[in-house]
Amino acid sequence: VTGPLGVVEVSDLRGVLDGTWTVTVTSTDFTTGGGTAPETIPNENVEYDPGALISTTGDATFTPGTPGPLDTPLTAVSATSVNGPTTASWNPTITITLPPTAVSGTYTGTITHSVA
Repeated sequence: VTGPLGVVEVSDLRGVLDGTWTVTVTSTDFTTGGGTAPETIPNENVEYDPGALISTTGDATFTPGTPGPLDTPLTAVSATSVNGPTTASWNPTITITLPPTAVSGTYTGTITHSVA
């Protein structure tokens, strides 16, 4: 199952000189029903691809991260050589690989972006 997550935007208004920031992304497992093994899609089956940046503003070098599974924190986008306020936006693609034992249902999970 593949689809766009929706536009994500980060604004760094600190105005730092020669700074950096990194957006990391994680995911919980996706579950339905009681969350038993057949009712769980592990977060290692959830892949995140930041794709190309839609837009950026400010003086910095912006770099999208490498696609990968969300069982460990993954870099979505980073900025280096930041001088002053900056923004970046992207529309990541999420791909979920269904385990062969998964039962039908409405699965929910949480994908979280963090900036440091």
